[in-house]
Amino acid sequence: MRACVIHGRGDLRVAELPVPEPGPGQALVAVRYGGVCGSDLHYWRHGGVGDFRLREPMVPGHEIVGTVLSYGDGASGPLPGAAVAVHPATPCGRCPECADGRANVCRDTRYLGSAARTPHVQGGFAARVVVPAAQLRVLPEGLGLRRAALAEPLSVALHAVRRAGGVRDRHVLVTGAGPIGCLVVAAAKAAGAARVTVTDVVPRALEYAVAAGADAVVRADAPGGAGWPAEVDVAVEASGVAAGLDSCLRLVRRGGVVVQLGMLPPGSGPFAGNLVVSREIELRGAFRFDTEFDEAPAVLAAGSVFDDLVSAVVPVEEAEAAFALAADRGRSCKVLLDFGG
Repeated sequence: MRACVIHGRGDLRVAELPVPEPGPGQALVAVRYGGVCGSDLHYWRHGGVGDFRLREPMVPGHEIVGTVLSYGDGASGPLPGAAVAVHPATPCGRCPECADGRANVCRDTRYLGSAARTPHVQGGFAARVVVPAAQLRVLPEGLGLRRAALAEPLSVALHAVRRAGGVRDRHVLVTGAGPIGCLVVAAAKAAGAARVTVTDVVPRALEYAVAAGADAVVRADAPGGAGWPAEVDVAVEASGVAAGLDSCLRLVRRGGVVVQLGMLPPGSGPFAGNLVVSREIELRGAFRFDTEFDEAPAVLAAGSVFDDLVSAVVPVEEAEAAFALAADRGRSCKVLLDFGG
């Protein structure tokens, strides 16, 4: 079967790998689409994500949808042929976080396409993948696989909005108009936000934010200019840069909420911490998701706006070109690899 394998920094190959067999409790899925995520790009461009470095060849990818082929012993789930999205996380179920209902921050989780442990957890950028049967989610009738490929990143956005504590009738600021930032826009509007303002430095990215439902977009490198809000109720930092967090802290109202969603560079860095104190701002982290993955397919089925965020579908044979396109924010939003079913 065809699969993408990253061997090291800048070394992405399309290889022929053996088709896996599902073991006890597992399902075999024919992958149709896989979304290229920022973490996949980091493994390709830098050989790692933060402190997680590639130590062996790894199949990347955790945003996958396809159809069920078969099950291993003792496993059951959607009938073979059913269209499904795959939840990429396998939490341990034993740690304090899992016991507290916060499996998304499980201290011993396994995540598709991750070098956080060795051997690495091989990912979903392959024509056939084996996953725990419990991680399959049947797609609602009428939701096509192309749009459904956004289920995983939309779940991230839904979790961030949930961490904000409710956005109905509120003005929300989103810093960063990458794929996740745009999906935060859509998630906030779906949750009843009265107004969403988005900042970024890339004009094309701001156009995608408008397509996602943003009410106003402004250049992040021109603070205080036309269109910049004087104050917002909630801010979601989705750029992963310190300047974005600084904007959120300075623009959110007193007693407001800032959600840090973008992964900031490793190590320590300064931020406007005094504002957290003097304005009693609540600064909250948002990491991945949990039950939001169960909600994402229905949200996708209800909104055709999501189709505009899939900027390209590229055959797996052209994987390196797809990764290069996904890394170019001036030309793309979400890029999908097509494994052909």
